[in-house]
Amino acid sequence: MAPGETEPRMTHPTVFDRRLLAARRDRAFRRAEPGCEFLMARVAEDLADRLAPVMRRFEVGVDLSAGTGLVAERLTASGKIGQVVRIDSLAGDPARGGPDLIGDEEALPLAPASVDLVASALSLQFVNDLPGALVQIRRALRPDGLFLAALIGGETLKELRDAVTRAEDEVLGGVSPRVAPFADVRDMGRLLQRAGFALPVTDVDTVTVRYASPLRLLADLRAMGAGNVLEARSRRPMTRALLARTAAIYQDRHADADGRIRATFQVISVSGWAPHESQQQPLKPGSAKMRLADALGAKEFGPEG
Repeated sequence: MAPGETEPRMTHPTVFDRRLLAARRDRAFRRAEPGCEFLMARVAEDLADRLAPVMRRFEVGVDLSAGTGLVAERLTASGKIGQVVRIDSLAGDPARGGPDLIGDEEALPLAPASVDLVASALSLQFVNDLPGALVQIRRALRPDGLFLAALIGGETLKELRDAVTRAEDEVLGGVSPRVAPFADVRDMGRLLQRAGFALPVTDVDTVTVRYASPLRLLADLRAMGAGNVLEARSRRPMTRALLARTAAIYQDRHADADGRIRATFQVISVSGWAPHESQQQPLKPGSAKMRLADALGAKEFGPEG
């Protein structure tokens, strides 16, 4: 590189309209409609359950994209964290108080090696540069710090995606992006390793929720602030004809015998540690002290049998 030149900056595609996401989350927090927090409540409980068997104390923990405050409440109740810092880009739910720091997953307001634990619930799936966000989280952790997260997976709302796609093709003669392309569990495992996390673990939980009608599901999604925020979305509002056809197809293809419709929510759980010398390390090639055949008690045959 010649003197005076700067290293080219890596770019990433803009998949999500994060300004629109912020506006919809803000509206959802202010309305705080009862009953729409069922998924966040389940995830907050799961994060606490995953923290329970960890036999150590974390002095400073972060609830990233704090939202309603449910995760911070469960982390504090665990008794394993000295101080929980809530970070969000929004003022949050007035009933639970605002965040401690205003910040964004794509530009964390955290110094390197400044916290011991970072927990994130149902927000990282809307980050345009997920690999970059994971690298920032890993850098913010002190050695042997823990990262816990839950993200929406690719099978989420597959029934709605099917119904909308078929309805748009019938009514409009074409389809537009309406459901986000969320990651899968194998992607997340690779991304954790790429970001430098040690001992990465991924898991999947599938939650099936039944609704009285597709319109009730759509109302819940709006109450969650979980509408379509794809940058490539159609700017045309959904017409009554398209909405009615979507509801009819959904009812026809994804309803149970009692008439209630199914909605799938897939949650990918991930964890990883900031590297530390005390952690388990893989053996170096050739360092084993016992042959595999001896360990298994098996008879070993030569090339000629």
